[in-house]
Amino acid sequence: MRSLALWAALLVLTYGVEADGQITAVVRTRQTVVHLEAATDTPRLSRLQYEGLPAWINTASEPLIATLETAGQEIPLHWTLNRPLSRVTPTSVTFVYDSASPRLRLSWEWEARSESGPVEHSIRIENLDAHEIWLPLQDSFDFHLQVSPQQSLSEMHIDKGAGKPTKIGTHLDDVPSGYLWEGKSSSYARDGSDEIIPWFMVEREGPSHDGWYAGIEFSGRTHLVLQRDSASLYGSVGLDPDPGPFRTRLRPNEVFQSPTVLLGGFRGGPDGLGNILRSWVRQVLNNPETWKNPEYPLLVNNTWGAGMQIDEAHAMRMLRDASALGLEMFHIDAGWFRGVGDWYPDPAKFPHGLVPIANEAHRRGMKFGIWVNWAQAGVDTNPGALNARNPAIRDWLVADTPPGWSPKEFVGRTMDLGVPAVQSYAQHEVNRIVTDYDLDMLEHDGYLVAKNCARTDHPHANASPPQMSVVGGSGIAMPDASNSTDVDYHTVNAYYDIYSGLRRKHPGLLLEICNDGGRMVDFGTAAHGDYFSITDSYDPLSNRRAFYDASHLLPPAMLEAYVEKWPTSSTEQFLYMLRSGMMGWLTIMQDTTAWTPEQHAAARIEFALYKKDLRPLIRDAELYHVSQRPDGIHWDGIEYFDPKRGKGVLFAFRGTQQNDPSHSFVLQGLRPDDRYRLSFRDHSDANRIAYGRDLSTQGLRVVLRQPQTSELVSVDELASHPN
Repeated sequence: MRSLALWAALLVLTYGVEADGQITAVVRTRQTVVHLEAATDTPRLSRLQYEGLPAWINTASEPLIATLETAGQEIPLHWTLNRPLSRVTPTSVTFVYDSASPRLRLSWEWEARSESGPVEHSIRIENLDAHEIWLPLQDSFDFHLQVSPQQSLSEMHIDKGAGKPTKIGTHLDDVPSGYLWEGKSSSYARDGSDEIIPWFMVEREGPSHDGWYAGIEFSGRTHLVLQRDSASLYGSVGLDPDPGPFRTRLRPNEVFQSPTVLLGGFRGGPDGLGNILRSWVRQVLNNPETWKNPEYPLLVNNTWGAGMQIDEAHAMRMLRDASALGLEMFHIDAGWFRGVGDWYPDPAKFPHGLVPIANEAHRRGMKFGIWVNWAQAGVDTNPGALNARNPAIRDWLVADTPPGWSPKEFVGRTMDLGVPAVQSYAQHEVNRIVTDYDLDMLEHDGYLVAKNCARTDHPHANASPPQMSVVGGSGIAMPDASNSTDVDYHTVNAYYDIYSGLRRKHPGLLLEICNDGGRMVDFGTAAHGDYFSITDSYDPLSNRRAFYDASHLLPPAMLEAYVEKWPTSSTEQFLYMLRSGMMGWLTIMQDTTAWTPEQHAAARIEFALYKKDLRPLIRDAELYHVSQRPDGIHWDGIEYFDPKRGKGVLFAFRGTQQNDPSHSFVLQGLRPDDRYRLSFRDHSDANRIAYGRDLSTQGLRVVLRQPQTSELVSVDELASHPN
C-alpha cells in the first residue's frame, strides 16, 4: 500500500494567480476532489466530485460574516485576501482574509488527512484588535449547486439511537423541486426530538449511484439544511442559529473556530459511502492507540444487571463468572459511589474501595472500568464532594437549585464546563478517578455538556430575555434561549479539552461515550472517545435498530450494544438475544451468575466465536445492510465481508411473523466468478459452496423454524474459477 507521503507527493494541486488576482487550488483524496478559489474579498468551493465522475458545480461564494458588534456598536466588515499568508500544500489549503478595522484575521481552511475518504473544512476567526468584540453566526459551509431539473436525487440522514431508536431511524427520501429538509443535533438528544447524527448525503439516480455527503465534527447544537428548486440544490452546515440571535464573545487574541465539516464524494449508494467513511473515521478521528490492541472491541460484563444494589461481594461474584465465560472487561455501573458529585466508593457497599476489584480483574487478565456522571453536583458534604449548596460551587451550575432540592440516585445538577474554574476542576477530578481506582476504562453518562445556562457572569453570551435563575432537576429541562448555542459551543470545547488532557495522561485509557444512551453519537465524540452506547433501550430489536442506523456512518467496533435480560424460552432465543448485540461492541448488562448451565455453555462458545472469527471482521471488514431496517416482525440481516482475507459473515435474524421460515439475503462485495464456502453455525446440514454471482443475485437462503431466532453464516472464498 502506498505510504501517505508518496500519496501526498502524487496529489495534483495547483497554485496559480489568474489575471484577476484569483488563487485556485485543488485538494483530493482517492474518492473526493474539491476545487477551491480565492477572490479578493471572498473564497469559494467551485466544484465537488467523486474522482472520475461528473462534478457538482457550486455557484455561490462562501458568505463571510459581514458585521460584528463592539462597545455596543454594529460595525461593518470588509475582508481582503492576504496573499502572502495564504498557503497551498499537497494536503491542505488555507486562504487568509484580513479586516483592517476592527483588525481580524479569517482563515478558510481545507485539509485531506488521509489518502481516502472526505476532506475537512473549517473557518478560524482571530481577534487581532485591542478590544473585545461580539461575532454573529459564521456558518461552517454554504453551498449552491447546479442541478438539472430532470435529475432525480435522493437524500439520506440518520437519527440518533437516543433513549430509544426512532420509528424510521434511517431516512432515505426523494428530493424533488421544492424540497426542504432541516436536521438538528445537540449534546443531549431528548426523546421525541428526532435528532440526527449530524450528517446527510445526496445521491443522484444513475448506474454509479454516486453523490456527495457532509457532516459536522462537533457535539453541540448544530444545524444542517438542504433545499432544492428547479435548477439548484442549496443549503448550509454549521452551528444552530435558533432560537438566536447567535452571538459569541471574542476577547483580544482569542479565536473562534467554526465546527469542522467533513465533505466527501461517493459511489455505490449508502453502503459504498459507508465503507469509505467508516474507514476514514477509524484512521483520522479515532485514537490510534486504541486500534493497536487486536482485542478491540472488547467483550464486557456490566453490573447494571444488579442495578444500584451492587456491592463488593456481588461485584466479585459477577467478575469471576464473567472471567469464566471468557469476557474481557468488568464494568461497574452506577451504584458504587457515596453520592452524586461525591465520586468516592460507598464504604457501606465497598468497604475496601474499588482497587481490590480492579486488582482481581487485572489478575484474571481483564480490564476494569466504571461509570461516572462527573459533570454533575449533588448535596453531599463529605471531603471532595461537589456540593450544589456550597456558595463557592453555586455559580458553577447552570442555574440555582430551588430550596430543598436534592439529586436523584445518579443524576444531579449540571455544571457549566465552559467556565475555566469548572473545566480545571473537572480535569483534575477525572484524572483523580482514573488514577485512584486503577481504571482501564471510564464511562461518562447523564446530561454532561450543558446547552442551557442562566448565569450572566460565564464566558458565554447572556440569554435575552434572561433565563429562569432557579430551576429543579439537572437543568436539562431549561428552555432553549438566545444563548443556548453559545453555551453549548463553550462547554463542548471544554469537554474536548478535558478528554484530550485525559488522553495525554493515560494514553491507553478507554473512554465510553454515554449520555443516557445514544444521545451524543457524532463525529466530534468519535474523535474524543473510543466507543458509544448507541441507545438507552437494550432489548434485541432496539439494539439491532440502533446498530443498523449508526453503522451507516461509524465503525461498528465503536457501536456498543448493552444486552439486557430478555425472556428466552430456549437456547435458540438466548442466542438471538446475544447475537442482537454481537455485531459491534458487546456488553452483557446482566448478572450472568443467574444464567443456567445451558446458557453458560452456549455463551462461552459464542464468546469464543466472537474473539476468533467475528471480531476481526467487525474491526476490518466492509459492512453491508442486506435487509430493510429491523422491525421485529420480518427478517433482517447485516453482512460483513473482508475482500483482503476473502472472509465474511452474515448475521440473520427472524422476526415474530408466523409462517415465514426462510429468507434469501442478497450478499454484496463478492467476486462473481469466485466460489464461496457457506458454513451455517447452527444448521451445519445447510453447508454448501456457491458462486459469488449467485449469492449476489439469487441470494443466500436461510431457514429458521422458530420466530425470534438467529443464524450466523460464514462466507469463505475458495478460489477464482474461470468461466
